[in-house]
Amino acid sequence: MNTKKRRGATGLTRNKDFAVFWFGETLALFGARITALAIPLVAALTLGATPFQMGMLNAVQILPYLLLALPAGVWIDRTRKRPLMLAANLVRAALLAAIPAAYALNLLGMPMLYACAFGIGACTLLFDLAYQTYLPSLVGADQLVEGNSKLEISRSAAEIAGPGLAGALIGVLAAPFAMVVHCAMLLVSAFSIGMIRRSEPMPEPAPRQAGRMAAEIREGMALVFRNPYLAAVAGEAATYNFFSQVTWSVLILYITRELGIGAADLGLIMGAAGAGSILGSLTAGRLAKRFRLGPVICGSMLLGCGAPLLVLPAWGSGPISSALLFASFFLSGLGIVISNIHAVSLRQTVTPGRLLGRMNASYRFVVTGVAPVGALFGGFLGSAFGLHATLIVGAIGTLLALIWIFRSPIPGLAALPRTESGETCHKTIK
Repeated sequence: MNTKKRRGATGLTRNKDFAVFWFGETLALFGARITALAIPLVAALTLGATPFQMGMLNAVQILPYLLLALPAGVWIDRTRKRPLMLAANLVRAALLAAIPAAYALNLLGMPMLYACAFGIGACTLLFDLAYQTYLPSLVGADQLVEGNSKLEISRSAAEIAGPGLAGALIGVLAAPFAMVVHCAMLLVSAFSIGMIRRSEPMPEPAPRQAGRMAAEIREGMALVFRNPYLAAVAGEAATYNFFSQVTWSVLILYITRELGIGAADLGLIMGAAGAGSILGSLTAGRLAKRFRLGPVICGSMLLGCGAPLLVLPAWGSGPISSALLFASFFLSGLGIVISNIHAVSLRQTVTPGRLLGRMNASYRFVVTGVAPVGALFGGFLGSAFGLHATLIVGAIGTLLALIWIFRSPIPGLAALPRTESGETCHKTIK
C-alpha cells in the first residue's frame, strides 16, 4: 500500500525545483498578457500613434526573432541557461519600468517605445530559447511531456484570464502604469529561478576558430531540415503560421463588419480558444499514454489545422454564426495545444543535448519568419479579392500544412524515440 502511494506521487508535483520554476513562469505569462495589451494602448491612446507607427511597433517586437534567433541559439548552447533566464527577466523588468517612469516625467515618445518593445522582444526570445533548452535537464526525459503540459496549462490560463485582468488593470491604473504589475511579476519569476537548487550541466566550451559561429548556425539549420521529425514539425508549423496570418489579417474585419458581431460577443468567442487550450493541456499526457503517439499528434493537428474551415459557412450575426466561430476557436485551441505539447517534447527528445539551443533557435527562426509575410499576403488578398475569399485561402492553406506530417515518420510513432545520443530512433516506427 505504501509502495503504491510512493509510486503514485512520483511526478513533477514532488520536484520542488520545477515547482518554483513553474510558479515564476506562470506569473510572467500572466504579466505578458498585460503588456501585450498595454504597449499598443500606450501607443494608440497616450501617444496618438498613426497606423504606420502601430505597424512599426508590431514589427519591432517580432524583429528579434529574425535578427537574433540563430546566433542566440549558438550562444545558449555555449552558456549556462539558468543565469541567462534570470538576467533576461531582470532586463525585461527594467525596460518595462522605464515606460511608466518616462511617461511620468513627460519623456515618453514613440522612439523610446520602439526601443523598449524591441528590447523586451529580444529578452523574451532569449528566455524562451533558454528555458526550452534547460527544461530537459530540470525534469528529465521521462517527464518532458508532463513538464511541457503544465507550462502549457499556465500559458492557456493566461490567454483566458490575462486579457480580462489586463483590461481591468489598465482601466484602474492607465496603460503605462499597468506595466508595473508585469514588472513585479518578472522580478518574482527571476527570484524563483534563483531558488532552483538542481545543478545545471556545464555546457561544452566554445571553440575559438574563426567563423565558428556561422558554422554552428549552419549546423542548427541543417539539423532542423535533415532530421525527418524536426523537418516535418517545422514545415507544418511554418505553413500553418503563414496561412493563419493570412486568416488573421482579415478575420476581425470579417467578424465585425461582414457578420456584424459586436466586441463583447467577439471577446467571448475568442476566449473559446483559451478554453480549448486548457482542455488540451489537461488531456495531452493522458492521450499519449492511452494511444500511440503518432496518431495523437496527427489527430490533434488535424483538429487545429481544420478548425478554420468552420468559419467559412458563418453568415450574419445569428446564433449559428456565433456557434460556428466558437467551435472554430475552441477546436483550434484544443488541437494546437495538444500537438504543440507533443511536438515540443519530440523536438527535445530527438535533438542531442549540445544542439538544443541551436535547434530551438533555428526552428523559431523558420516558423516565425514567415508570419509577417503571411500577414502582408493576407492584406493584399483582402484588398484585391475580398475578405471571404481570403478566409478560404487561409483555411485551405492551414489544412495543407498537414502534408508535412503525413509524409513523415511521425504517424508511425508509438512513443517518443529514445536514444542516448539524441539521434532519431526508428524502433518505435512501424
